[in-house]
Amino acid sequence: MGSMVDTKAVFRQIYGELKRELLQDPAFDFTPESRQWIDTMLDYNVPGGKLNRGLSVVDSFKLLKAGRDLTSDELFHSCALGWCIEWLQAYFLVLDDIMDNSHTRRGQPCWFRNPKVGLIATNDGIILRNHIPRILKRHFNDKPYYVDLLDLFNEVEFQTASGQLLDLITTHEGEKDLSKYTLPVYRRIVQYKTAYYSFYLPVACALLMSGGNLDNFVDVKNILVEMGTYFQVQDDFLDCFGDPEFIGKIGTDIEDFKCSWLVVQALERANDAQKTLLSENYGKTDPECVAKVKALYKDLSLEGVFADYESESYEKLIGSIEAQPSKEVQEVLKSFLHKIYKRQK
Repeated sequence: MGSMVDTKAVFRQIYGELKRELLQDPAFDFTPESRQWIDTMLDYNVPGGKLNRGLSVVDSFKLLKAGRDLTSDELFHSCALGWCIEWLQAYFLVLDDIMDNSHTRRGQPCWFRNPKVGLIATNDGIILRNHIPRILKRHFNDKPYYVDLLDLFNEVEFQTASGQLLDLITTHEGEKDLSKYTLPVYRRIVQYKTAYYSFYLPVACALLMSGGNLDNFVDVKNILVEMGTYFQVQDDFLDCFGDPEFIGKIGTDIEDFKCSWLVVQALERANDAQKTLLSENYGKTDPECVAKVKALYKDLSLEGVFADYESESYEKLIGSIEAQPSKEVQEVLKSFLHKIYKRQK
């Protein structure tokens, strides 16, 4: 655990180096104003979260190296890839917040809500996205896996954007007809919108750095995507039943008409009267309506349904992980599972 602390410190320090390089990119002749804008924009959007995705590239790479210490070069490169994922996430979130007309993100106003920013944020999103290949070109150009990295980031970006489309369309249809919210629809959204970039991408980066060919790790991809689904179900559960003090955010899935795991489970279990109650109260900002939905979730004992789902998923995942031939790969997968199992936030 002691080394974890300095890993995070080193990781943060490398953000500063990458930012400095991007602000001096010879491909663009910056004015002082444009350089300052990007500097501020990056600090506002990129390093603010928990950095789980980025740090897990470093952690996974260490485990693949069977725990031996990384050279400073390996540490730098694994951190740089970790930051590419954080940049990708920042790009998605900046644009998602505009699409969802959100107000806050990570405890501060969404970037586009800043008076001087507004819709310039759309272009900032595009710039964030374009920083990734700049970082990759500068630091990975000479690596044998360079093309594989470019392919990987492009493919995962495509999957995530397509998952976001599915989510936007589904929510729009769900507002007219809640019965559109089914488990297969839910799973598909979650896998594409969240699981690929949050769970598969960090491990895929570590595998490429350690000389692997991703074609040989299709089963690892499937396990990670399952884990990502499990993580999102937890997230949906905590949105409603978690302690806002503790999880650091106030859940609004009910108000926002989200295709949440809870509403999908409720629809599967509700009788006609309960379905009517859901239709009349789901997606309303009125606290009375929200309270009625939460009461229905309790009546349908969704907390117990979740507990069952959680232990069942865990057993299944452990089984799939232990079927992996490589001990190191097993360790990587278990480290992910243990980070998320029974978490409270």
